[in-house]
Amino acid sequence: MIAPERNALYNLHMPTINPYINFNGNAEEAFTFYRSVFGGEFGKITRFKDIAGPHSHVGEHEAEKILRITLPIGNTMLIANDVPEAMGRVNEQENRSKIAVTAESREEAERIVNGLSAGGEVEMPLGESPWGSFFAMFRDKYGIEWTVECTSKA
Repeated sequence: MIAPERNALYNLHMPTINPYINFNGNAEEAFTFYRSVFGGEFGKITRFKDIAGPHSHVGEHEAEKILRITLPIGNTMLIANDVPEAMGRVNEQENRSKIAVTAESREEAERIVNGLSAGGEVEMPLGESPWGSFFAMFRDKYGIEWTVECTSKA
């Protein structure tokens, strides 16, 4: 067991974990949707055409697709790209990983769940969880799975 004072010091120097999502050509659309829920502004958007050159051919049909897009959310960054067709399609319906969001209040949790789940499928509606938090689990309209949780009793 790690001593509490060592654990607190260790946590001060922990790396940041940022979710990274692959899309099938609709990353920009999905991130515009996520921005409508979380707010904020995109970081630099890089498209496949931005890396085209003598040693990196990009077909016209993929030139506008997203190579990298970022959306700062709190102290983290949501990151994504479109997968080039040559690499095969991403099957979102088989992706069982989830992005977990911790809300500051029940009102914020409700706003986030209502926004992100619009057009998606709710697996567990927002409500009291067996472990004592306010919790929801769902898949958004892009096939990405989310959980939203609030531990505040307010």
